[in-house]
Amino acid sequence: MQSSTIFWMGFGASLAAGMGTALGAIGVLLFKRPTARMSDGLLSAAAGVMLAATFFSLLQPAIEYGEAQYDSRLIAVGLVVAGVIGGALGLFLIHRFVPHEHFIIGRQGPDNKAMERIWLFVLAITLHNFPEGMAVGVGFAGGDLGKGLSLAIGIGLQNIPEGLAVAAALSAIGYARSQAFWVACLTGLVEPVGGAFGASATWLAAAAMPWILGMAAGAMLFVISDEIIPETHRGGHQELATFSLLGGFCVMMVLDTVFG
Repeated sequence: MQSSTIFWMGFGASLAAGMGTALGAIGVLLFKRPTARMSDGLLSAAAGVMLAATFFSLLQPAIEYGEAQYDSRLIAVGLVVAGVIGGALGLFLIHRFVPHEHFIIGRQGPDNKAMERIWLFVLAITLHNFPEGMAVGVGFAGGDLGKGLSLAIGIGLQNIPEGLAVAAALSAIGYARSQAFWVACLTGLVEPVGGAFGASATWLAAAAMPWILGMAAGAMLFVISDEIIPETHRGGHQELATFSLLGGFCVMMVLDTVFG
């Protein structure tokens, strides 16, 4: 196939996969704004979804990409570990040094600390979506259309609970449901950007894939441990939050295993 055909197939497939986020986000338009108890449950379930995605959609494929690229499991693991540390450190620095308040009017909204945590969560999911799209693009660029399509379908299905997680989290802290829906959709639109990169720069994308996937995993693990779990346990709903996280993890594990 011509390179232009491969590019557009990789871009189109990753765009379709990203639309799974929008499909999941529709759920926020169908339900009323959740109570504090429900918010903790939903946010914990979202954390569980992303925790499973971190292992099954990011870390495991990252090591496999590294082994295939460098013919060494040790090098592959080393690159992934470096990515995990880099991703976590990057979000830590953002959280530490980027101002969270408006310079003139100060703090706004129902709970700025909660809002800061949610936006870190949104950022981490956005970082997570770019390498997923890139993986689809690389799959098509490698000449294996079946692999590219199966990746796109699997990632698209996984994106459905992710889209609902983002939209529900934003709705829970006071954003209008329409705003929450569109923000969730925008996080999914990062995937075709990654798909275009993976399909057009295969040699570079394949070489960098272990580190980039590891970086996305590190960013997500930082948010889950440093922000989401403490936030959902401080309101007295820790048992609900714990089992919601386990439920979200199991749902995503099944999706990744069956469709990944």
